[in-house]
Amino acid sequence: MAKNTIWAVIFAVGMDILQSTLLSRFALYGAVPDLALGVVVYSAYVNGIMTGQLSGFFSGVLRDFLSAAPLGLNALIRTIAGALAGLMKGTFFLDIFFLPMILCAAATILKALILLLLHLLFAGEVPVYSLTAPVFWIELGFNTLSAPLLFGFLKLFHPLLTDRRN
Repeated sequence: MAKNTIWAVIFAVGMDILQSTLLSRFALYGAVPDLALGVVVYSAYVNGIMTGQLSGFFSGVLRDFLSAAPLGLNALIRTIAGALAGLMKGTFFLDIFFLPMILCAAATILKALILLLLHLLFAGEVPVYSLTAPVFWIELGFNTLSAPLLFGFLKLFHPLLTDRRN
């Protein structure tokens, strides 16, 4: 479990760096796909709850250190997303197209709902998606459409990202 968690964190941080450098140049209305969230969802779905939580937490903490977000914000979002995706382990056949799209779309919606709840609890100190602004919808579309490509790419590294028992 430790090996695949470490590799999932490495891949997620790599995707964070890719998002903030290369993909930010091609942002549409300031929205880029959250590929690191997709890595956490993939790792959680193929390995289970514990790996999902750990990879989500550690990749989120590293993103918090690298960004201007409040410390723990990304860790909380990714830990919850990883735990919920890990609950789905073994319930559905992981096809190459529809299930990755559904999982990444659900994780993006969950991310927006968590940010909204924290925004309400902390009196506007946490940035939130406006559901009427195009940024959320474009990011949701990006995450949904990029999910099959991301999951296909991550399947190439199956021995690193998956526990031998799976």
